[in-house]
Amino acid sequence: MISRKQLIEQIKQKKSFLCVGLDTDIEKIPAFLKEYPDPVFEFNKRIIDATQDLCISYKPNAAFYEARGIKGLQSLIDTWKYLPQDCLNIIDAKRGDIGNTSDMYAKAFFNEDASGMSFDAITVSPYMGQDTVNSYLSYPGKWVILLALTSSAGSKDFQYLETNQGFLYETVIQKANTWAGADRMMFVVGATKSTEFTNIRKFAPDNFLLVPGVGAQGGNLEEVCRYGMTKDCGLIVNASRSIIYASNGKDFAEAAGAEALKIQLQMENELEKAGII
Repeated sequence: MISRKQLIEQIKQKKSFLCVGLDTDIEKIPAFLKEYPDPVFEFNKRIIDATQDLCISYKPNAAFYEARGIKGLQSLIDTWKYLPQDCLNIIDAKRGDIGNTSDMYAKAFFNEDASGMSFDAITVSPYMGQDTVNSYLSYPGKWVILLALTSSAGSKDFQYLETNQGFLYETVIQKANTWAGADRMMFVVGATKSTEFTNIRKFAPDNFLLVPGVGAQGGNLEEVCRYGMTKDCGLIVNASRSIIYASNGKDFAEAAGAEALKIQLQMENELEKAGII
């Protein structure tokens, strides 16, 4: 398990706050990998080898594995086992259900004896409230990463609804921070919402934010840092497609490493500007 202190140490050591999203689609990986017993795991393994010195986190997206049934589940288990122990490993599952069902989801992703996996963190939908989250927090040292403000076009449907405490996403952050502290609770905030980070930091001054949307989705890293970075960095910025699909040839891993290096160098510059390193 990766604690907050260890996470901050990794950021300073690697001069990076990059998360590599393993949204691995078997239809998009290089054709030559189909010759391997498990093409998806082989792809992931090579991506990890090429990027692990440049990132502090990996985030497999559960849907890309569940869609392949038993084979996909085995790919996910083998990928989790291969992830570097010094990197925060996140399962992007976006689960959100009542307590007894959440107990089973937590068991699936946090209990290695039961499922063969024990991720450090899981993304969770807050719609059903504290009952949804307690099951995950019952595992000591595990992180909950709650959806707060997403990059999706549909974010305006609910996340910006007015409540007695402001926008709904603001209420989510304020309420969730009564369930766990900044050593257990993170929030998902889309990179394309970068100007909202100043407002979000009013309600989550110390929490780490998982920030998807840099890269293929067009988020601006410099703006994210300007508005969202804290004295401890406080950001985990995810890039998926722009890294893992940088090439569809035999050089795909090298291309992924080169793309990750570009982002890492930008992050190093931002960390230096903030006086963190």
